[in-house]
Amino acid sequence: MSAASAKLVSADHGGTEQHDRGARARILAAAEEVFAHGGYEGGSLRQVAVKADVPVGLVSYHFKDKLGLYRAVFEARIPSIVEQRLAGLALADMEVDPDRKLELIVKSLLVPMLRLRATERGRNFGLLLQREVIDPASAERDIIRSLLNPVSEAFMARFRKALPGRSKATIDWAYGAMIGAMLYIVGGGGRLKRVTGGRADPDDIQATTEHLVAFVLAGLRGQ
Repeated sequence: MSAASAKLVSADHGGTEQHDRGARARILAAAEEVFAHGGYEGGSLRQVAVKADVPVGLVSYHFKDKLGLYRAVFEARIPSIVEQRLAGLALADMEVDPDRKLELIVKSLLVPMLRLRATERGRNFGLLLQREVIDPASAERDIIRSLLNPVSEAFMARFRKALPGRSKATIDWAYGAMIGAMLYIVGGGGRLKRVTGGRADPDDIQATTEHLVAFVLAGLRGQ
């Protein structure tokens, strides 16, 4: 093969890879929206293919089946959230002031998720995560346990250390309340804003963070 021919083959191969990556990204974005609004049971590969403007066979080629695609959506999103949380915990570990340390732990848990409200795709994933957490069938898919439980355990350990006077049960319930409030805000469809006449607007990320962190800290310190 001549040098010129080799170049053409290499360019063609690179173009194919780039096209595949583009199609895969479109499929993931479409799946995120379809599953966010229909849940795992309500979404289908065909719906995703139509929204991504690709043949349904291409969806199967990249992700095998619906569960493979569904899991891939979480695998594309969650590592970034986990990385942000762990970076926040690292900063909290270096803090010597107990009150400031507790605040940093709470912010490390909440802020990466609250920031999802900044974009439409982020809001879709927030809604999808909310659905998956409360879906009774989610344990069978083993997505939340495998991708989020390790970092959850890290947070529980930090809270127990930062709140030595609290029982494990108290901290467990406090952690559950934090997660519940966070998921309601991140995955909410605007009800909070409507019912408060706009005074509480989850899309105002700075105000949301300030109020939710203050609320959580008051609860933790006042128990």
